[in-house]
Amino acid sequence: MKTNAMRALDALGIGYAVREYKVSPDDLSAEKVASAIGLPPDQVFKTLVARGDRHGVLLAVVPGNTEIDLKALARLSDNQKVELAPLKEVQPLTGYIRGGVTALAGKRDYPVYVDEQIQLFDVVAVSAGVRGQQMLLAPDDYLRATRATVGPIARTTAGR
Repeated sequence: MKTNAMRALDALGIGYAVREYKVSPDDLSAEKVASAIGLPPDQVFKTLVARGDRHGVLLAVVPGNTEIDLKALARLSDNQKVELAPLKEVQPLTGYIRGGVTALAGKRDYPVYVDEQIQLFDVVAVSAGVRGQQMLLAPDDYLRATRATVGPIARTTAGR
């Protein structure tokens, strides 16, 4: 099934591959997705919904084996403070459910901030806009499609 995110890439002439995987509703972690599609977690990028105190809703895209650095995201997005949006707001804001959020073809065109680690890879995986599908594409193509700002917005989590 072709998703809106795939259609957005098609419209831009951007090539991608789709990897499907069995979804476990009990574990929607990026690490689980990475294992299911056969990539290391740092190559699978998760999209988080946040809200800045100055500029409102934004999307943050970070490697699956990291967590968002909210202070760094605030600096990069010219906000004083940024907080993650409550889960109950994710679908109304983006049109996507948890585990299927993508920065492509959402309900609204929010600013996108991507961690600089994306540039370390030839190919990365991002959600196709539904649970159970990831799109593999070149980082430069993803950055172009999302018109993202790149910067250091992720940090490794303790004990990993």
